[in-house]
Amino acid sequence: MQLTVRLFAGLSDKLGASETTVPMPSGNETITGAALKEWLTNSHPEAAALIRSSFIAKNQAYAADDEPLAPADEIALIPPVSGGQGEMPDAAVARHVITSEPLSVEEVCAKVTDDEHGAAIAFVGTTRRTTYGQRTVLLEYEAYVPMALRTMEQIADEIAARWPGTRCAISHRIGSVPVGETSVVIAVSTPHRADCYEASRYAIERLKQIVPIWKKEVWEDGSEWKGAQTGPWNPLGS
Repeated sequence: MQLTVRLFAGLSDKLGASETTVPMPSGNETITGAALKEWLTNSHPEAAALIRSSFIAKNQAYAADDEPLAPADEIALIPPVSGGQGEMPDAAVARHVITSEPLSVEEVCAKVTDDEHGAAIAFVGTTRRTTYGQRTVLLEYEAYVPMALRTMEQIADEIAARWPGTRCAISHRIGSVPVGETSVVIAVSTPHRADCYEASRYAIERLKQIVPIWKKEVWEDGSEWKGAQTGPWNPLGS
């Protein structure tokens, strides 16, 4: 028996494939995430550092390294993000969007409109021309779409628990995003403005921490996948 492991972004580039297989230990029906990563590290030493810093996803949820994994599970190895396909509720699907099409700020904001709310904020992320002295041509985004939608809904649930009554909608673009165009829109509305400011910041920081979306910066003279730019990456942390 063997496990099929989905790969993304820099890991996919380094291993030259969008998925790989890992043999199960003889006589065992499961393998731990730690053992899976060790096997991949030994098989692909050129990607060892990236494999060690990656997290296992089991059935579209982050899993600890001691979690048992079976061939029937949907397994992915999630490299640091920049920043089983169960059915999601229709309302969640409508609220959160991942698309290759241009984003409309107005459409996202309309999803959080509430006559009982006195404050609304839209965070709009765009591709800038220059980053640390390097001239950017465009950004390329890749996502583990079903898991990304689930973690966006998780963020909205966390926000509603911290700031009761808050409404949140997130849209993220994938594919090529040229300079000046929008890559992400997060709309938040609350009864009072102080909560709105805090919830908006929480949403973008949490998105960069746990949502499996990766960004490649494409410059005039090269490109690089970006990830874990705000310190050690741990999507299982709160």
